[in-house]
Amino acid sequence: MSRYADLAARLRDIAGELDDAALDVLNRAVADGETVRPVEDKALTQARRAVEKAATVLESLRTTGTDASE
Repeated sequence: MSRYADLAARLRDIAGELDDAALDVLNRAVADGETVRPVEDKALTQARRAVEKAATVLESLRTTGTDASE
């Protein structure tokens, strides 16, 4: 696996962990009877999107042949 592909895969794993954390926040809010989206969920979602975007950028580098380790 190329260096960029490895980094992208690790970022995808982190994005999944952030998604799980956001779901936990939402479940906890529902259990507590909250009716408003928690601020923490919004921040976690924003972080997940940023990490996914970074993974996509790295994957595009790999497909354009600029990965120095290949």
